[in-house]
Amino acid sequence: MSDLFKFAPIPPLAEALRPKNLDQVIGQTHLLSEGKPLRLAFESGKPYSMILWGPPGVGKTTVARLTAHAFDCEFIALSAVFSGVKDIRAAMEQAEQSLANGRTTILFVDEIHRFNKAQQDALLPFVESGLVTFIGATTENPSFEVNSALLSRAQVYVLQSLSEDELTQLAVRAQREVLLHLQFEPGAIEVLVGYADGDARRLLNLLEQTNNAAISLGISRITSEFLENTLVLNARRFDKGGDNFYDQISALHKSVRGSHPDAALYWLCRMLDGGADAKYLSRRIVRMAWEDIGMADPRAVQIVNDAASTYERLGSPEGELALGQAVIYLAVAAKSNAGYNAFNQAMAFVKQDKSREVPVHLRNAPTKLMKELGHGHAYRYAHNEPEAYAAGETYLPDGMPEPNWYKPVPRGLESQIAEKLAHLRSLDKATKKK
Repeated sequence: MSDLFKFAPIPPLAEALRPKNLDQVIGQTHLLSEGKPLRLAFESGKPYSMILWGPPGVGKTTVARLTAHAFDCEFIALSAVFSGVKDIRAAMEQAEQSLANGRTTILFVDEIHRFNKAQQDALLPFVESGLVTFIGATTENPSFEVNSALLSRAQVYVLQSLSEDELTQLAVRAQREVLLHLQFEPGAIEVLVGYADGDARRLLNLLEQTNNAAISLGISRITSEFLENTLVLNARRFDKGGDNFYDQISALHKSVRGSHPDAALYWLCRMLDGGADAKYLSRRIVRMAWEDIGMADPRAVQIVNDAASTYERLGSPEGELALGQAVIYLAVAAKSNAGYNAFNQAMAFVKQDKSREVPVHLRNAPTKLMKELGHGHAYRYAHNEPEAYAAGETYLPDGMPEPNWYKPVPRGLESQIAEKLAHLRSLDKATKKK
């Protein structure tokens, strides 16, 4: 009976299931299906430099290896995490030897965004000369992380996270081809696929953990309860410094701006759950209040500042509730970017404009000499005027036309502000007529 669960050792799933040709690749149908860009590239018979951009575990390394196989090239792989200029030179020497033997080389650089400018520049002469066909893989936006000179010599392909159906195909294939000794209940496959979160490598790692746990406990039937009890599961993909981080911040901000409280809460909770710094989120939420609500609802700024102070006092997780409610308030508040636009226009004007003098009647006059020079002369104290407004008075530099940067929107408090400003302008016009 003890021999029943003595399963034979298995190779790593990632290697055992690595596709041998394009038809075995699961996912990336937008690139690899008939008539799609990468399929056409393989069918062209001539390799060219490319950058594969996408999240972890979507097949970037697999596509690179298949490229070398399809074009019968030598394949040299470098990791930008561990390699430097010395490794690049060694790879080029190896490529020159291969070329002398009649074989071209594909140089694959994983995580190319980790190379600094000097390291990326070191690749350029060899890519330009055609000594190697360069394939880079990155999880970061190559527009920001790859030198423009290198980027201009490579075609960028965007790879996508695998869908639940595609991950299910991969799990079923793993069970049929390698994990024959395990029987997965349908619910168990769903749990694994859900926690894989679009990442094929993560799914294979979870399957290996499942196999090890089953061997340890002497079982062969895998249920969802078994997975929940034996595996360390974390379903959220999150990179505190990468594109995914900034994409989620962008989604949070746009959900607030779009007045969708549930979506705003979702993205906030996704980031908190993923390990984002709540203090950073507090700062971003305060910024949202000023940028997208502004004077339409000045209470928003007070509420978000109070929420940030609450988090400072309570910490996590108690203080996160305050951030959540602040986000809800921002999402449902009246929206205005009038102040935001006015500030940006004023800053742009000042940066390109000349240095204009302060009008004499607005200048400070703390001394007798300054008063004798006319500083502050004829200044009208608004509180002594009807309606506490000095109708017709000017406050801009002499000769500068009214720019009209601030244009209140017809929402929230700003609708009342617009009415007041219109009334004051009417008083100015009446004064000028007199």
